[in-house]
Amino acid sequence: MPTDSELPIQHEREVRAGHRFQFGANWTRFLRRLNDARIAEAGSNLKEFLGAELCHDKTFLDVGSGSGLSSLAARRLGATVTSFDFDPQSVACTAELRRRYLAGDSAWTVEQGSILDKRYLRSLGQFDIVYSWGVLHHTGAMWQAMENVKSLVKPGGLLFIAIYNDCGEISRVWHQRKRRYNGLPRVLRPLYVLYVWAPIELRTLLSSLYSGRLKTYFSELTSASSQRGMSRVHDIVDWVGGYPYEYASVSAIIRFYETDDFQSVKVRENGSYGCHQIVFRRRQ
Repeated sequence: MPTDSELPIQHEREVRAGHRFQFGANWTRFLRRLNDARIAEAGSNLKEFLGAELCHDKTFLDVGSGSGLSSLAARRLGATVTSFDFDPQSVACTAELRRRYLAGDSAWTVEQGSILDKRYLRSLGQFDIVYSWGVLHHTGAMWQAMENVKSLVKPGGLLFIAIYNDCGEISRVWHQRKRRYNGLPRVLRPLYVLYVWAPIELRTLLSSLYSGRLKTYFSELTSASSQRGMSRVHDIVDWVGGYPYEYASVSAIIRFYETDDFQSVKVRENGSYGCHQIVFRRRQ
C-alpha cells in the first residue's frame, strides 16, 4: 500500500483514469448548504441504531467519513471520535466541520487513510463502535474492506455498516452506467446524468405535481433534506457517478460476519438498490 504522503497521488491517479468518482468534491458542495436541523437529524439516526451505546466513555471510528457529518454527530453525543477517508477532499470536509463546530477539540482526530491498508489500520487500534455508512462498496475491493473492519472492533463492541443491495441485473446495469460516467470527459458528465436520470426524475416531478407538493419538491432539490444529508441534486450526482460500485444481499453480509464472531443485532433491509443498514456486535 502507498505511504500516507502517496495517498493523494494514488487517489488523483484513479480519478484521472476514470476508476474513481470524486466523492469529496460532492461533499464539499453539500457542506455549503449544511444546516443545524440536518446535524440534529444525523444525531437522531445514530441514536436510533446505536442507542445508549453511543455515550461519553465510548470510542467511535468513522471509516470513510465523507462530509464528517456522522463524526460530528457522534462527537456531540459524547464519543471520542477518529475519522479517516481515502479521498483528500472528504478529509478536508471533515476537518472543516470540526473547525466550524468544535475547533481545537482534542477528542476528535481527522486523518487520511485507506480501509485497504492493513498497516495503517494496525496503527489505529480498536474501538467500541466502528461505523462505515455507504463506504465499503466504493473501495474497489468490498469484501476485503468488509474483512478489514473486523479487527478494528473491540470484543463486545459494535460494527455499523451500510452496503448496497444486490438487485440482480439492475445492479449490473448501474455498475456499467457508473463506470461509463467516470470514463467520460468532465464536460460531458452533467449531460450524462440528465440522460440517465431524467426518466426517473420525471416520475417524481409528476407525482409531486399531482399531490400538490411541487414547492416541496423544488425545495428538496437543493436543501440538505435527504437521509444521507445531501440535497436531492447531490444525491443524484453521487448515485450516478458513485464508482467503484459493489453490492451484496443482506443474507450474504450477515453470513460473512456471523462466521467470524459477529452477531447481527439490528437489521434494516433495503428492498430496492439502496443500502442495507446492519449493526453487528463482536462477541467477547
